[in-house]
Amino acid sequence: MKHTILYDKHIGFNAKMVPFAEFSMPLQYTGITDEHNGVRTSVGVFDVSHMGEFTISGNDAENFLQLLTTNDIKKLAIGQAQYSTMCLENGGIIDDLVIYRFDDHYMMVVNAANIESDFQWISNKIKGDVTLRDISDETNLIAVQGPKSGGLLHGITDHNLSKLKFYHFIETNVAGYPVVLSRTGYTGELGFEIYGNDESILAIWDKLFDTQELQVLPIGLGARDTLRMEMKYTLYGMDIDRGTTPIEAGLRWITKFDKGAFIGRQSLMDENIEYKKRLVCFEMMERAVPRHNYDIFVNEKQIGMVTSGTQSPSLNKGIGLGYVEIEYANPGTKIDIDIRGRKKSAIIMKPPLYKQGTVNL
Repeated sequence: MKHTILYDKHIGFNAKMVPFAEFSMPLQYTGITDEHNGVRTSVGVFDVSHMGEFTISGNDAENFLQLLTTNDIKKLAIGQAQYSTMCLENGGIIDDLVIYRFDDHYMMVVNAANIESDFQWISNKIKGDVTLRDISDETNLIAVQGPKSGGLLHGITDHNLSKLKFYHFIETNVAGYPVVLSRTGYTGELGFEIYGNDESILAIWDKLFDTQELQVLPIGLGARDTLRMEMKYTLYGMDIDRGTTPIEAGLRWITKFDKGAFIGRQSLMDENIEYKKRLVCFEMMERAVPRHNYDIFVNEKQIGMVTSGTQSPSLNKGIGLGYVEIEYANPGTKIDIDIRGRKKSAIIMKPPLYKQGTVNL
């Protein structure tokens, strides 16, 4: 198993460690519910150094990324980030990712389990003056999430974070170390990401937990999962994969057909394709917890399958994501989840399920 640079810090916090994408990562520290509620009400810090980072540079980098990804890279200004996907020729999702535009290059952040396959896919597609580098091993990443995340960082950051817009980033100093500081997030709350080298991330991690004014919690993968499910944020390998398209996954908003050619565009626009399923989120109407691969029914007809499910700490009820036949995908549709042989009632909801998030503050 690989270790992030913060592995010893997790052990020091008595984290329960689990294998994840070839890394030993913290599942929880004090408990999933405690950590989840800490992010919703105050602030938590995540080690996400297992994520992959590539740089793409060269005179043809912009045109190459325009062909490679579904979103419109040409709308990205220096200092902006963009959520996007890479697709196969048949429209299946290779990965979902975030692209950062610097003045002389782009940085692409990919899912940890897909680092090698993504790098190979991109390498094989390169055309023109494009240089691709995998900087994952030299790049560490921590996420500071929660309504008080700005307050936590305010005293140790050179930049006025209240002026940093959503999906923008800056190069600045945190705790005296040069880093890339972005504002994106995977929780539905106000949040920031800090990219740095080994020395800077170790020092910043310690500085964040030295803060006396706020109770800062380390947050594991368990709470990361429950937080993102409440927002209907997809997880690659669970809710999206090469067998699903951006259209089916509800990612039409990052699939820009009007920009021109991109890999998968022709298949996704094929008039002969009849999309038969759609990713939805739902709440349980009975006391029950849905899980991955549970069947979804309407009356006695199986119409789909759960991809992610949990007990929501914020809503105090079972929630989930899943694909259903498209005619049953409208919010308000009542469904049943087969939980170990017993059908439990649920209802499809308009996302997000948790609506009090501070992400847009």
